[in-house]
Amino acid sequence: MNILTIDNKNIVVAIPSYKRPSVKTLKYLPFATVFVSRSEEESYRVSNDGISLEVMPDEVQGNIARVRNYILNKCFDDPDIDYFAVIDDDMTEMFYFENAKKVHLEADDFLGFILKYSQLCESWGLSSWGVNLNGDSQNYRTMTPFSTVSPVLAPFTAFVRDNGNRYDESIPLKEDYDYFIQNCNVDRGMMRVNKYCYVVKQSEQPGGAAAMRNRVEEERQLLLLRKKWGSSIVHIDQADRSHKSGKVRKKVDYNPVIHIPIKGV
Repeated sequence: MNILTIDNKNIVVAIPSYKRPSVKTLKYLPFATVFVSRSEEESYRVSNDGISLEVMPDEVQGNIARVRNYILNKCFDDPDIDYFAVIDDDMTEMFYFENAKKVHLEADDFLGFILKYSQLCESWGLSSWGVNLNGDSQNYRTMTPFSTVSPVLAPFTAFVRDNGNRYDESIPLKEDYDYFIQNCNVDRGMMRVNKYCYVVKQSEQPGGAAAMRNRVEEERQLLLLRKKWGSSIVHIDQADRSHKSGKVRKKVDYNPVIHIPIKGV
């Protein structure tokens, strides 16, 4: 595992990957460590010169929530690691807006970015943090730099301490929504840095969670998530967002709307 040091703090950037030997995120963050199953180790080494690999038992793969838990356990159990981030293998960029212009977060600044906000998260008494989900400049929250009860999802999540929460392996397509709700329940919040956003093209390439993603399974797991936490927290999004008709749309968005019933932003 590639442990990187900045200002006397040790940081790991972990990428879970499955059947995607050409890892897009490594083109942006070549110092990251990719977690793969033993049976895929050789194909990843051949496809990525000088790659930092962490090899998992084959039985861990096949469930992204189980893989994420493996990474959490591995990193939390290592006393040499202060902070770590887990990033999707198809994240190609992190950016922010400044003076109405889109600014790319350079790879050389990435560790400093993780360090800065991990220390802030730690000072707030929270366990993990993430960034804005939507890169549309119209959603840029200029007057709300941080949130505590707005969703943080799996394409980028950073961890500063172990609060005992783990991803629910029974809902591996909604595991990040569930993990966010768990953190709001245990820590009374999860820090989100609204200035930054990631670029991730989910389900546009084979492998990964796309191997099991379909409308039937999405609906089944959405209903399981709703059953676990209740309909007052997990809402099925049927609103029309075209700003034209004002009608309820016919197709359900299987990414739920989460309402956390505690104080926060």
